[in-house]
Amino acid sequence: MKTKFMMVGLLAAGSLVMGQKPKSPKELEAVQAVFSATTPDQKIAAVDNLLSKFKDTEFKAAALDMAGEAYSQKGDSANAIVYGNRALEADPKSFQAMLLVSGQLAQITKEFDLDKDEKVKRAKKLADDAIVTINATPKPNPKLTDEQWTGIQKDLVSQAHETLGVLAGIDKHFDIAITEYKMAIDNAANPEVSTMVRLAATYNYAKKYDEATAMADRVLATPGAPDNLKKIATDEKARAAKAKAQ
Repeated sequence: MKTKFMMVGLLAAGSLVMGQKPKSPKELEAVQAVFSATTPDQKIAAVDNLLSKFKDTEFKAAALDMAGEAYSQKGDSANAIVYGNRALEADPKSFQAMLLVSGQLAQITKEFDLDKDEKVKRAKKLADDAIVTINATPKPNPKLTDEQWTGIQKDLVSQAHETLGVLAGIDKHFDIAITEYKMAIDNAANPEVSTMVRLAATYNYAKKYDEATAMADRVLATPGAPDNLKKIATDEKARAAKAKAQ
């Protein structure tokens, strides 16, 4: 997850070197405050300050993306979606906002929500659009090497496939979910351990217990895997063993 937020900041910073210029020293100061903020609350406050004082700033979409991701870090999906939607209004081609909104919608949508179908449909479209847009986007920051940009693209597309996996799981389409999670893991430059945990759980739901065990073991063998994810992987491994024994 840290990789994801680093990418958001790196891509947003690219706007500083790709022709977008603050129109005054005061706007420059406000933009710099956004990029230098070190906590989610500071980031959100700096974005709100920038947009309240400079409504037509060329950094509007990038700033809104960053505020949306800050709300995501805080676990506030409602506001993450609000800011992501605002970023899409400012820039309909913002793949960061597409990933943010689709990912948050996937997280909050439950099987029996009255508006489930509507949310799933929008989230799926945004994730699919993000994949197309990311693959078609030229390197946004000249400080990146071509190899670095290709790796970032792979990781961004991986996020979209993970979201598509979550969406498939909501309707218990486990085979589709498994395919999407595998694509997210196998094609990423830096596979997320959290995606591996989701895949292990989905294998169990699909009654593919050997595959669930193998994926759980992969999580446990991953250097630096967070303890909470290793605990879930251990539980999924035990779940698979219990199911096989019945």
